[in-house]
Amino acid sequence: MTTPLRKDAARNWERIVAVARELIDDGTPLQLNDVAHHAGLGVGTVYRHFPTAEALMETLASACLAELAAHGEQALADDDPWRALTGFLSRTVQAQLTDASLAPVMAAPADTLPRTTELKAAVWSAGERLLARAHHVGAVRADVTSDDMVPLMCGIAYAATVHGSSPTTRVRAAHHYLTVLLEGLHV
Repeated sequence: MTTPLRKDAARNWERIVAVARELIDDGTPLQLNDVAHHAGLGVGTVYRHFPTAEALMETLASACLAELAAHGEQALADDDPWRALTGFLSRTVQAQLTDASLAPVMAAPADTLPRTTELKAAVWSAGERLLARAHHVGAVRADVTSDDMVPLMCGIAYAATVHGSSPTTRVRAAHHYLTVLLEGLHV
């Protein structure tokens, strides 16, 4: 059981997370000393809440991961396996472009927080089950595996980031690239 934070500690935690979110969204590498400086807090305060930059980054990504896992579970209830898979992939690529903490956390070789491991496993599991359902009804090429989907989705997000001049154009480009990919996967 976790002890609730004192009010001042809770405010500090929220301030640290808010500043870290601003920095990561601006493309600034996440360093705890920088977070402390921008938050107007002592370095020790930041380290008490987040012993590593990875723990802070995972905290930033946790809401997005939880949302993707929940969406994956909802998609599994869809009667149309192809629609369920494409909806999940669309939501995933959207998240990759709108949450700067997601890609580094998903690509990390190891997790710092147990909750991150749980959430990532839930997202992977939902994606694998959605693909398996689409395979089962013959909606997806038989030679496409879940191991193929990860680099394809990352490639779409990367291409959209490189070729989009604004958040809106990046999202539009990503959905266009995803449509092209899905048309190639669909049987």
